[in-house]
Formats: sequence, C-alpha cells, structure tokens
Amino acid sequence: MKRIRLGVNIDHVATVRNARGENYPSPLKAALLAEKNGADSVTIHLREDRRHINDQDLKKIIKKLKIPLNLEIAATREMLKIASNSKPPFICIVPEKRKEITTEGGLNLNHNETFLKNLIKKLKKKKIRISLFIEPSLKDIQKAKKLNVDCVEIHTGKFCNLINKKKNYKNELKKIKKVVKIGNLLGLEVHAGHGLTYTSAKILSKIKGIVEFNIGHFLIGESIFVGLSKGIKTFKKILKS
Repeated sequence: MKRIRLGVNIDHVATVRNARGENYPSPLKAALLAEKNGADSVTIHLREDRRHINDQDLKKIIKKLKIPLNLEIAATREMLKIASNSKPPFICIVPEKRKEITTEGGLNLNHNETFLKNLIKKLKKKKIRISLFIEPSLKDIQKAKKLNVDCVEIHTGKFCNLINKKKNYKNELKKIKKVVKIGNLLGLEVHAGHGLTYTSAKILSKIKGIVEFNIGHFLIGESIFVGLSKGIKTFKKILKS
C-alpha cells in the first residue's frame, strides 16, 4: 500500500499576519517548519484579493522550499501568468468568490470550459502537475479526466461539517468512496482536502485510493495550542495508521 502524503496549507499563518499588517508570523518560516517536520508538500492559495498569501510570499517560498509547493489558483488570466512565471511543481485549480469566507465547494467544470482547457494545456507544457478541486461527484471526476489533468482533490467540506456537528455522515462517505474508486479506475491520482480535522482525516485515511491529504485551517488553529511541529506529526501518525 502506498504511503499517504501530507500537504500542509499555511494560508492562515498569513491571515494572522495580515490582521495587524505586520511582517510576522512568517508564512516562509511556517513552510520551512512544515518541511522540517515531514510534510510532503506545502500548499498556498494566491487569491485574487490577496487576503492572506501575497505575491512576495510566493516568491520567497518557492525560492527556499525544497519539498514541492502546491499553488492553488483560480482559473484567470492573471493567475495563469503568475503560475507560468513562477512554475511551482504542483498547481491546484480552485473556485473563488470575492465574498466567500473560504472555498464553498468544488470547481464548476462547465463554466468557461474553453479557457480552463487552454489554461491546463499551457501549464502542463511547463511540466507542472495539475489538479482540479472538485465535488465528490461522478460527473465531475469523469469531466476532470476529459480535461487531461493529473489529479483531482475531493472537496471534503460537507463530510467534515457533518462530523463536526455530530450528524450522520454515512451517505457522504459513500459518495467519496465511490468517486475515489472511479478516479483510480480512470487513472487519476485522488487527493482530499477542506475542513479536515484529526477525526475526519482518520476516517478518510481508511479509504483505499486517496494518496494525498491537504490540511490547513484546523492544523494552523491547533498549532496555537500544541505547536506546528506537533500538529504535523500527529497528522502524519493518523495518515499512517
């Protein structure tokens, strides 16, 4: 069985920094600490409104980081230009709305499809691993395959919310299992992300076929109490069990 990889999302280190307009806490320091403590990759989302990670963060992190950087971007011309110039090893294309607090769902793969296809084609020419952030939907995973991406990241937000509210999550878990199985059969690498905690990550880690978990908000929040190093090590242990 393949070892499950852990991607550490450090966006909310930048959120804390930006709350006071200071130059600390440093996203670069968080990225290097994640690397030192066994993260397999570091994720940052360069939003159009730059509400947390900014262009300077991207430049500094990509220069210093030795493990792969996973850059989350919206499907826009500006982000295509930035990604083409910075050439991170991994890119995940995500939906983005100005007024949302966080990503509210998977990418609408039918919206501006021609542009999305061209964006994927151009980035793949740069030898970048391309992932799409999608809902746990059979239609979406089949569409992702047609768009010729390398991976999909399943939006686990609904599943995690049900667990957090102590509601029945069995149907949502079935949907995720089904999509993971189809994704693997189609030859796509399947990842999981959004809203993951120790509890939800442990449940999903039992699904055969999810090879990467990208975890941020809970991990950064937990690190206030236990430290980032311990938080990462706990998730590594969970994903190994």
